Parts: sequence; structure tokens; C-alpha cells
Amino acid sequence: MCGITGWVSFDHDLRAAEAAATLDAMTETMACRGPDDRGTWTDGNASLGHRRLAIIDLPGGRQPMTVDTPEGPVALVYSGEAYNFTELRGELTARGHRFTTESDTEVVLRGYLEWGEALAERLNGMYAFALWDGRHGRLVMIRDRMGVKPFYYWPTPDGVLFGSEPKAILANPLARPRVTLDGLRELFTMVKTPGHAVWDGMHEVEPGTVVTVDRGGLRRHVYWRLETRPHTDDRDTTIATVRSLLDDIVRRQLVSDVPRCILLSGGLDSSAVTALSAGQLAESGEKVRTFAVDFVGRTEHFIADELRTTPDTPFVHDVAQRSGTLHRDIVLDPDTLADPEVRARMIRARDLPMGLGDMDASLYLLFRAIREHSTVALSGESADEVFGGYLQFFDEQARTADTFPWLVRMAEHFGEDSDVLREDLGRALDLQGYVRSSYETAVAGIERLTGESDFEYRMRRICHLHLTRFVRVLLDRKDRASMAVGLEVRVPFCDHRLVEYVYNAPWALKSFDGREKSLLREATADVLPRSVYDRTKSPYPSTQDPKYAMALQGYARELLARPDHRVFELVDPDRLRRAADHHAPQVTSASRRGLERTLDLATWLDLYEPELILG
Repeated sequence: MCGITGWVSFDHDLRAAEAAATLDAMTETMACRGPDDRGTWTDGNASLGHRRLAIIDLPGGRQPMTVDTPEGPVALVYSGEAYNFTELRGELTARGHRFTTESDTEVVLRGYLEWGEALAERLNGMYAFALWDGRHGRLVMIRDRMGVKPFYYWPTPDGVLFGSEPKAILANPLARPRVTLDGLRELFTMVKTPGHAVWDGMHEVEPGTVVTVDRGGLRRHVYWRLETRPHTDDRDTTIATVRSLLDDIVRRQLVSDVPRCILLSGGLDSSAVTALSAGQLAESGEKVRTFAVDFVGRTEHFIADELRTTPDTPFVHDVAQRSGTLHRDIVLDPDTLADPEVRARMIRARDLPMGLGDMDASLYLLFRAIREHSTVALSGESADEVFGGYLQFFDEQARTADTFPWLVRMAEHFGEDSDVLREDLGRALDLQGYVRSSYETAVAGIERLTGESDFEYRMRRICHLHLTRFVRVLLDRKDRASMAVGLEVRVPFCDHRLVEYVYNAPWALKSFDGREKSLLREATADVLPRSVYDRTKSPYPSTQDPKYAMALQGYARELLARPDHRVFELVDPDRLRRAADHHAPQVTSASRRGLERTLDLATWLDLYEPELILG
């Protein structure tokens, strides 16, 4: 894991002192992602910066990493992990390459020397990396298939800026921190348009994509996309294949030279990862360390609703006991969750005001506590998207709606945070029109199997949307919150082999017992406690303590006392006042979400001082 950044300028020599200082500033914005080491490299038209979180080959993996060739230098800055680096190293050694380190970074660098951009197709892992190929005067940027690791770029008149996060790019004077109506639309709709970065002029390197930049301009090449293929395996074979893949994936992702742990929620996904990890590590006499998030009084005073029918903690403890883990609960209180400093840290981590409130804050606080004990964590993230775990997969209204299925009941379950916006801004944004257009684009290219029924094709489209849109929202959130404290989170369910295989299994197989995630449940049934095997899906926890809502209201009233604050360019003060004055113990989900979004917006405006183009 790490933070990368860089600057290519074909018309200027970047060895000048001013340019070097700018690269240093860009690199230092990534310090949280790489607290262990820093490095920069410049060769005339190209400058690369790196902050390192040391995971494998602690002394030997320093970056930028370079190789001098007769035709010119090749330099690499790399973030992430290549889980098949051992096999690739063996293949490259057989082809004559000689290695001076044990790091996967050198494998990636020498793999590029051997295969060029086609290296991407050989990698198994989560990664975002950039290579300056001095032999051809070309920058090559490559991102992993599922988009686990973030990667952004900003074309300039004579080159490009890039970074793991927008903040690295925005540290360069060439990049203006500006957000237009189109950026705000992306912020308020949760549709995750591929390539969209919210900041005007900035783009994402899309998952599964190679972006090259040279004097001739910028080009994109897609090396992987989710493709429709026939699935011919029967149920038993499919279940056995899923288990075989999971065993291999977990074994690969447990490799680390630093302490590792599992994020355990008591749900099927994280419990499966925990149990499989425990069994594998037991072979060498090692115990798994697990962590879970909880809230003060949640288990004792839990109130069931449509989304969350049971508290997590009892199931967490069942798994910890069954798998013999070294477990710790991280228990959070409402004042800490609402703390403006925690809010600011999370917004700084994400570079954007996402408005997820306590779910963002608790994730950040959980990771901060874990980082005191471990540097790597495995997570159950993305299993719901891969195996079909959300309510909308089974909700007929969501299934048949011509929109993103997760949006159908989002306002009902979580509240509508756009309600706090000024009416004139709401009209200008036309969020419904933006969602409609985005949905039409998203479903346009989804392939249908010959003979596939209308129902199966409908479910294929829903699965595809979750795997190419919704999952990227959650992966970005997890990466930013974890890397803000220097914690590497690995996501076994995003292994592209598993994603491809399960995506093409028909829905009748994915839900053969009438329940969510049937294939995953049966594939890991032998290692799960019965309580977890029988448990229904429960999303990431959110506090029910009214003291949290009361704290939000207090901060909102403080904001209302500053009528000249820039947030009121976006937010209607009367709407905010009604939410702030609501009888606190009965604050509605809509009011609470509006409060969280407003406070996020205000904090973001203070931190980034963006230019807002609202016309």
C-alpha cells in the first residue's frame, strides 16, 4: 500500500527548484497513506513522488524504483499489492531477469520491462501505479480491475498531473479546486459515474484501464471489463468452485511481513473470511486477530428495523469463539462520533463531503484503533455485490424499476439529504434527470446471453450495476478511511476470478435456497457458527443513540449563527433550522441525514475553499 503522485510536463524541465518544491508538496499530501518512508525522482520532463506503507520486504521496497536501460530510465511508483507476485517473479527469473529485492514492487517493474502494458492482464491484486518510460517519453498509468485502489489524473496543456487522491493533484498550482453543477450532481446522487472525479478538470483512471500520456496526447485502453459468459456448472460444482477460489484468495491475501487482522462484523461475509483465515493460519500455529465496531449501549438497547433486525456483537462473539480468534470490540460513544475534528479528518481523507455521518466517522475511528495493533486487515467488503446480498435484490419494486436499484428505497431507509438544498439550486441540479441519464448509460452495454429469460437478464443487470457502480462507492470509502491512518485493507471478495465466476452464475443458483448469498453460505457452511449461517443480511451499523442527533443539532445551530458562511450558497437555512430544532429524541432519518450532509459541506468548504460554479 502507499500513496503515489507525479507530474509530467513535456515543455518544461521539472528539475527546477520551484517544480521540485511543488512535487514535494504533492508527495507530502500522501503522508497518511505512507507513513514509513518517502521518495521522489525527477528526470527532466517527469517527476514522481511516493509515500510508503511498508508491507512486504520492509528494507528493499523503497520507491520510486528505477531501472536504467540503454534507451533511457524506467521509473515506477506503485500502490497496492500483487497477490501473485511470487509466480510472476518465478516466470520473470526464468526469462532472465535478476532481482535485487524481495518486494512485489520490483516484480511489477520488471514485469513491465518484459511485457509492457500487457503486464496489467497478468496481475492479480489491488493496485494503482504509474511508470515513466524514458525509452519512449511516455507515462503509463494502470489501475486494478475492480477499482480497489484510487487513482486520479488532471490533463494539463503540456502533460498531466496524477495522484492516489485528489489532494495530491490539488497541491499543484496548475490544478484549480473548482466544482461545477455537474460535480455537485455526482455528490448528491450516489451513482458513481466511471471516470468522474467531482473536481472540475480532474478524472479517475477507470478500473481495468491503462492510461498513457506522451507528446501525442492521452489515450485510454480497457484491459478488463465484466463480460457475460455461459455458466455450465451445476450447483454442487459451483459451490465447490467458490470454496476453492476463496481458499486460494484468502491464502494469498494473508501474506504479509507486518501484523494483520480481520475486520469482523458478525455477518456472513466477514465471518467467512475470519473462519477461512483462522483455519489457514492454524496450520502454522498462529491465531487470527479480529476487531469489530460497536456503540455504547447498542446491544442492550437495540431497536430492530427493516434494515437491521439484530445487533452485531452477539454474532461477532460467536465467530470469535468458534474460530478461536484474539478479539477486541471497539466501542464508540455519540460525542466522539459527532466530534467536528473526526468529521474534518474523514472529509480530508475523502476530499469530498459525502454526508454519511456516523457511518464514516465510526469506520475512521475503528481503523484508527486497529492501527495500534495491525498494519494489514482483511475485510468482507463487496460480498453483497458479488453474491447478491442486499434487500434490493429481492424487492420486486427495486427489481423492476428503471433506475439504480439501491436508490429505490434509499430515501425511505436513510432519508433524503438533498432536501436541505436551496430550491433554486435543486432545480438547477435536476438530480432526477442526472440519475435517469446515468442509468441509461450504465445499462446500455450489458450483454445478454442467448436464450436468457427476461427475469434472469433483469437480475444480471442488477448484479452488473452493483459490481460496476455501487461497489466502487464502498471501496473508495474503505480505502480512504483506512489509508487516512496508514492501515491497508484487503478485500478478498474483489478477486477478479471470483467476481467473473459468480457474476455469470444465474440468479437461480445465487439464490437457490430463496435467501441472499446462497452460494457463499453453502461454500463456507462447515466453518461458520450456526447462528451466523442462519442470520439475515445486516448492513454496516449506525448508532441509534439520540445523543448523537442532539450533538448534530447543536453544531447545526452554531452554523446557523454564522449566516455569512459559504455553506448557505448551497443549503437553505430555513430547512436546516427546522432540522436543527426538531424534538431531538425523535429526529427523523431525513432530518439527521440532512444535518450530516450540511455539516460535511460546511467542513469541506472550510478545508478546501473550492470555487463553486453554480450557473
